[in-house]
Amino acid sequence: MTEQQNVQVIERFYGAFAEGDGDTMAACYSPDVHFSDPVFPDLHGSQAGDMWRMLTSTPGELRIELLEHDANESSGSAHWRAHYEFTQTGRPVVNDIQAKFRFENGLIADHHDHFSFYRWSRQALGPTGLLLGWTPIVRGKVQKMAGQRLEEFSAQG
Repeated sequence: MTEQQNVQVIERFYGAFAEGDGDTMAACYSPDVHFSDPVFPDLHGSQAGDMWRMLTSTPGELRIELLEHDANESSGSAHWRAHYEFTQTGRPVVNDIQAKFRFENGLIADHHDHFSFYRWSRQALGPTGLLLGWTPIVRGKVQKMAGQRLEEFSAQG
């Protein structure tokens, strides 16, 4: 695919995210996509699309800013920011994220989001995140809970 087509996939993906449209986000992925971030470290195929469907169906206000993005014939990047309320604690979160993409046949084949888990946990978890958010124990617990929520969501669909 051309650079412009891959740029358009990124724009479609984040435009859909801003509109709360998890189905369109999932449609930007190849069937065997691999996704990772600090909370969902290893999702494959439909799991990745289900994660976005789950996140966009969560009650509460969500604001997405696509700050920068670029792509070439095979890869791309984006800098984006999410503003939302973490539903488990009711705490406001502003998460600043760097994304890397690999494209195949006009779709996202690999998607890796990077953000500071410690910064996120301080916002989302409050005092617990401040004191323990840097530890593998807290990260592991958050990953396990998020994985369980995704499994439950996927089983409903």
